[in-house]
Amino acid sequence: MDSSEILQALDALRLRVAGGSRTLLGITGAPGSGKSTFAEWIREQFGPEQAVVVPMDGFHLGNAIIDGTPLRQRKGAIDTFDVGGYLSLLQRLVRRDEDVVYAPEFRRSIDEPVAASIAVPASIPLVITEGNYLLADTPAWKQVRAQLDEVWFVDTPADLRLERLVARHESFGMEPSAAVAWAHGPDEANAVLIDNTRQLADRIIPWS
Repeated sequence: MDSSEILQALDALRLRVAGGSRTLLGITGAPGSGKSTFAEWIREQFGPEQAVVVPMDGFHLGNAIIDGTPLRQRKGAIDTFDVGGYLSLLQRLVRRDEDVVYAPEFRRSIDEPVAASIAVPASIPLVITEGNYLLADTPAWKQVRAQLDEVWFVDTPADLRLERLVARHESFGMEPSAAVAWAHGPDEANAVLIDNTRQLADRIIPWS
């Protein structure tokens, strides 16, 4: 990991946030790249009075919507998210004209999004949102990108990503063979799509 590059990015972010207006920072990267960990690390550098993390994963389509459809076999793909709902939330966060905005959270323990689980007070100057498709080249996702001041791409070695994904799937109940198949199948198909967007990022963050 190039810690100097990460610290330079953090210093530039501090300067931006010090300007007084709200900053929306996007963190993207392939599945298993460490987006959630990195986003939480940034939040910790600023503290709870200055920063909050609002994951894109809160906008997974519910299992009641995808069960019994082909989407169930590729949950996590770009068309298994409520992009319109995510865009609306980001627009509210940009406007900053409500005392508190409540965002959903995806809970892996139940494999479902839970509404109104993350509070974002108007006083918070830095909102960090992390997710796979922040730089996707479709009209709806381009609107998502337009709400974000910067998007950083988390770059992690492929073998480490896959190792993390298999371990994650197993920790939530998948059999080892199924975990490997999902990591190398649906997850990797998503990773290819996401890697093709990296050139659109404001920064590439080496994170291992």
